[in-house]
Amino acid sequence: METYLRLMFLKFCYRLGYESLCREVGDSITWRRFCRIPLDGAVPHPTTSMKLSTRCGAAAVDGLNEALLAEAPEAKLLRTNRVRADTTAVPANVAYPTDSGLLVKAVRRIAATSRRIQAAGGAVCTGVRDRSRAAGKRAHAVASKLRSRAAVGRDEATAAVLKSAGELAGLAQRAALDAERLLVNAKRAVRRATAKAAELRARGERDAAAGRRRGRLVRAVNDLQKLVAATRQIAAQTRQRVSGQIPDGATRRVSLHDGDARPIAKGRLGKPVEFGHKAQVTDNDDGIVLDHTVEVGNPADAPQLAPAVARVMTRTGRAPGTVTADRGYGEKRVDDALADLGVRTVVIPRKGKPSQARRAEEHRSSVATAGIAPASTAPKAPESGPGTAS
Repeated sequence: METYLRLMFLKFCYRLGYESLCREVGDSITWRRFCRIPLDGAVPHPTTSMKLSTRCGAAAVDGLNEALLAEAPEAKLLRTNRVRADTTAVPANVAYPTDSGLLVKAVRRIAATSRRIQAAGGAVCTGVRDRSRAAGKRAHAVASKLRSRAAVGRDEATAAVLKSAGELAGLAQRAALDAERLLVNAKRAVRRATAKAAELRARGERDAAAGRRRGRLVRAVNDLQKLVAATRQIAAQTRQRVSGQIPDGATRRVSLHDGDARPIAKGRLGKPVEFGHKAQVTDNDDGIVLDHTVEVGNPADAPQLAPAVARVMTRTGRAPGTVTADRGYGEKRVDDALADLGVRTVVIPRKGKPSQARRAEEHRSSVATAGIAPASTAPKAPESGPGTAS
């Protein structure tokens, strides 16, 4: 277990995969000594580490991190006199989403999931129409009009795109309506299968094949329910775009399987808009992460700072002397909340053009002698191996 914990430390510290981790440990004498593996000993196989991680679970890993953060300040191994916070986008595992593309995927998945239900013995007499081909034609029409925008008038191309998108939304809604009728009969089949299994158990008998079919049927029914709800939401936001309104980014659906992913604009070159979740990371001068959170959607930065500092205080038992962040946190209520928590120096530039009094406050000597750089320009801690003195 000690070797596993040290391997996991290297994995998360250097962001390695399981196979890369085992390969690097096997090639490094220093990392072997750190992991308590003899020079002539075998490095654990990657699948062994994977199975141990699955068996321990996320709750055990979180508990170990909390215990480590509680012991480190007492051993004077963790400095919290200067803390900085920043947010970043955690991309979801989705392709670049478009409403037309999402609707085509939804129609195809509704047809495939309906076939799964009928193959498992649910609603076998209910007719389900596969609209995948018609949806693909509408999506192809949208793409062709967008590519030929230079050849025809802009207004004409836009009208054709909106017309095809509206037809695609109508197809998706009709597919969702068919799926709802299928679900009604499929749930009846689930109830009958459940009652039959209970009757067999009461007689002391068991039908393994029927149990597997019932499990497949229940999973397919649950998948189709979620898919129908997502399809209706995407069709509604598509009709909103067709009518000339822009859907709210806080509620816009950008994925069929990840309903919490949202568009996040961070202003990066090459990726002005990312799709996923917003994360906040709080670390110290040595680059040790003291707190992190992953939020749904794209919430504001400012309200997240004071709770993060409070959590750091709970873990370490002391208030940071200095807290710094970028301009996204620059609000007076943030400064006041940090002062109430016991933070002596707050180095956060305000949003917008600062007044003369605010410029004097930001350039006073206490900030200049604090030795803190803004979060976006603060130097990173030098990377060193586990056996290297820092």
